Amino acid sequence: MLDLDSRGADVPAVAVGFDLDLTLADTRAGISAVYDALAAETGVPIDTRLVVTRIGPPLETELGYWFPPGEVAAMAERYRAMYADIAIPATVVMPGAVAAIDAVRARGGRTIVVSGKNQKDTERTVRFLGLEVDEVVGGVFGADKGQALRRFGAGAYVGDHTGDVDAARAAAAVAVGVATGSFDSAALTAYGADIVLPDLLAFPGWLGGFSVAGRGYRSGDDGR
Repeated sequence: MLDLDSRGADVPAVAVGFDLDLTLADTRAGISAVYDALAAETGVPIDTRLVVTRIGPPLETELGYWFPPGEVAAMAERYRAMYADIAIPATVVMPGAVAAIDAVRARGGRTIVVSGKNQKDTERTVRFLGLEVDEVVGGVFGADKGQALRRFGAGAYVGDHTGDVDAARAAAAVAVGVATGSFDSAALTAYGADIVLPDLLAFPGWLGGFSVAGRGYRSGDDGR
């Protein structure tokens, strides 16, 4: 493994992975709107304010709180059928997301988005927001993200959920938590994130002190 400052022609570029929902993309309004539509269509009351505090795990997990087990698969299919038209236009970039991706690229690196959202909607969201990343993988959560991160050679994985810490661990990557989702800095630290940032606005500064070779950061650059 190599330091981010390496510039040799034969040196492979460092790669950084990013989660999507509440890390790069603020999907709360869009997800809320889809659940509102699903509730109106089915007559099942859904507390969307509660739903958006639990963004991260697979869709079927959340639907299981509102529908009987035998209906979850059908509701997931209906949700996904509505998502592109309802949720994506209501999605906005998280503060610092574009600068974070640019910071990796400026150091000769590559970026991969690995999300629990299904592949098509992950790609659509990235495209709609104009995020210039090198690869997009959807439909995986927690440690299951590790395979994609390993294949891409990610040295760090950035996310807002404890499941993203599991993802980094599975890929032998540095777990960078951002306190922009349902887990605050204390919770991410307690779960075992290697570094916790308040948001992606702090990411470029942290990246400047990050060494892949040392799998860590230099003194004074912890971002907290």
